[in-house]
Amino acid sequence: MKAAFSIVTNGDSALDIRFDAEPSEALSRHITALAQAIEAQQWQGVRELIPAYQCLTVCYDPLLCDSPQLSARLETLANRHPEASASKSDQSRLIRIPVCYAPEFAPDMQAVSAHTGLSAEQIIARHTAPRYLVHMLGFTPGFLYLGGLDPLLHCPRKATPELRVPAGSVGIGGSQTGIYPQATPGGWQIIGRTPVALFRPGHNRPFVAEPLDRIEFYPIDSEAFERFDPDTFSTRPQEPAA
Repeated sequence: MKAAFSIVTNGDSALDIRFDAEPSEALSRHITALAQAIEAQQWQGVRELIPAYQCLTVCYDPLLCDSPQLSARLETLANRHPEASASKSDQSRLIRIPVCYAPEFAPDMQAVSAHTGLSAEQIIARHTAPRYLVHMLGFTPGFLYLGGLDPLLHCPRKATPELRVPAGSVGIGGSQTGIYPQATPGGWQIIGRTPVALFRPGHNRPFVAEPLDRIEFYPIDSEAFERFDPDTFSTRPQEPAA
């Protein structure tokens, strides 16, 4: 895709490539491909690349990297409009994540039901139907920002955030759905919980999912939740993430 962009400073050791386009699958693929292209350059001093919905942040060491020179290089590379490579598409996974929607794990189900006019059963059916696209990770390590939520489930965030949302909580915030990897404050409407650990720092792949992966939720009951062993969870794809 072709999208207008600007490069702006972000503190004293990062540059943002900001795209003038609405969040979409095409833009996420474009940002991911650009990150791959930057990684391939192996420029001295570039330390980390952080993709987001409409932005790619390039973190660098100011003692090893000249900001104006890096900005010029990034502009040249970004103007080439790299497309998502076949290799990245082949690596994208479909990851099925169990969710318990039982009342003890879904404190805001009634609020979502009142807002949408749907029963809890209808909410669960619609929430587990899509294959969500992972647009980005952020907020806390492993938090998945997922695209593809059924429009009938769109629900505003809470007016007053909770001080502590349990790890594994599955919530809806506006037009998005996501999972809290750690117990943190949060303002999304919580409709379930997964026993899966989304952030596993001791693993080779510490995050359960990465940008451009697909997520599919499936319902489990409270007994299955309690029996679930997080160490047995596999992120190997059951089928291509088309």
